[in-house]
Amino acid sequence: MLDVTTKAARHNFYSSLTWKLKRQEILDRDNYECIWCKEEGRVTTQFDSILEIDHIKELEHHPELALHNDNLRTLCKECHNKRHERFNYRVSTKKKKWDDEFW
Repeated sequence: MLDVTTKAARHNFYSSLTWKLKRQEILDRDNYECIWCKEEGRVTTQFDSILEIDHIKELEHHPELALHNDNLRTLCKECHNKRHERFNYRVSTKKKKWDDEFW
């Protein structure tokens, strides 16, 4: 079984030729388009955003599915960050300064 328990082990996995070939296979399968954007009627390709391969069932919890096509999908960086609640995708409780204004 694949060891991905440490940050170094995950780095080794994502740097491996096996992963790079699988990543290319998934990009080809998904026509270099973000699956979530496509479901919403938008087209986001490698020319619009960085495309990333998402593990539907997390790699850390399901290392046995690391290279299974059914567990992988193409997402743009924005959707991938949203999926993992990273960066600017955390819910903000701060009220915007001009929310009560309309012109």
